[in-house]
Amino acid sequence: MENIFIAAEKITITYIITFSLLTLIREGSLERISFYTFYLFFFSGILTTLFVHPLIFFFEKLLNLTSDISLLELSNTNAPILRLLSQRAPGTLQHVLTVANIAEESAIAIGANSLLVRIGSIYHDIGKIKYSKFFIENQQNIINPHKKLSPKESAKIILEHVSIGVKLAKKYHLPDSVTDFIRTHHGNSIISSFYEKQKKIYPNIKVDKKEFQYSGPKPFSKETAIVMISDSIEAASKSIKNPSTKDLENLVENIIEKKKKIENQFSNADITLKEIEKIKQVLKKKLINIYHTRE
Repeated sequence: MENIFIAAEKITITYIITFSLLTLIREGSLERISFYTFYLFFFSGILTTLFVHPLIFFFEKLLNLTSDISLLELSNTNAPILRLLSQRAPGTLQHVLTVANIAEESAIAIGANSLLVRIGSIYHDIGKIKYSKFFIENQQNIINPHKKLSPKESAKIILEHVSIGVKLAKKYHLPDSVTDFIRTHHGNSIISSFYEKQKKIYPNIKVDKKEFQYSGPKPFSKETAIVMISDSIEAASKSIKNPSTKDLENLVENIIEKKKKIENQFSNADITLKEIEKIKQVLKKKLINIYHTRE
C-alpha cells in the first residue's frame, strides 16, 4: 500500500512538471499557469491511490494473476493464518521462515521469481497447524506421539498436512500461485521412514506404497522446484548434530540427487541441470553460514 502512495505522488509531480514545461514552451513564461490545474493534478493522484488497488484486485481475479503488491501483503507475519501457525506450530513457523530465506537466495541465483518463492515458502506448511505435535520441529520437550501409532497411521497424519494446507489456503483466500507451493512441495514422494518401518514389521506382507505416498503433483516450475529442494534440505539438516562443512555439502548433494534421479521429482519443472548446480552452491553456502560449521 505504501508503494501505491509513492507511485501516486510521483504521478502528480510528473503531471505538474510536464504541464509546466509544455506551458513554458507554448507561452514563453509560467505567468499564465493556473493553480487550479495543479489542484486537479493533486486530486488525480489521490484518485489513483483510491482506485488502483481495487482495480489490481479485480484484474488479478479476472485473469488469475498475482501481482507483487498482493505477494508483499502476504509477507506480513501478522496475517491471520500465520499468527495461527505461530500459536499452534511455532517450530513450523521457524522452519518455513528459514526455508524462505534460503529459497529466496536460490531463486535470485537462477533468475526465478524470488518474491513468489519467498511467499510460497512461508505458506507451504500451513497444513501442519492441525496436527502440529506430529511434526518433529514442534516436538520440543514432549514425547514423540508417533511412538503410539503404527507406521500406516503415522503416514496418514503426515500425508494429510498437504490437503489440510490446501483447504486452509482456500479458507484464507490465498492466490492459486501460492497454493501451488502447498500442493507440490513433496511432489509424489514416499515417506520412506514409515514405509520401511512397515515393511520391517510385516516382512511377509506386500506393503502398498500408495499408503505412504504424497498425492502430488510434482513441482511444475522453477519456483516450486526450489521450494521442494529447500524444504527437504532445511528439514534434513536439523537431524545432523554438530554438522561439519563436509556433512552439509554431502547433505545438499544427496538430497538433490535423490529428488532428481531416484524420485524423478523435477521431470515436470522447467529447471536445467546448470540451474540446479547453482542452487546447490547457494544452499551449501547458506547452510554453512547458518550452522557456522567447522571444516
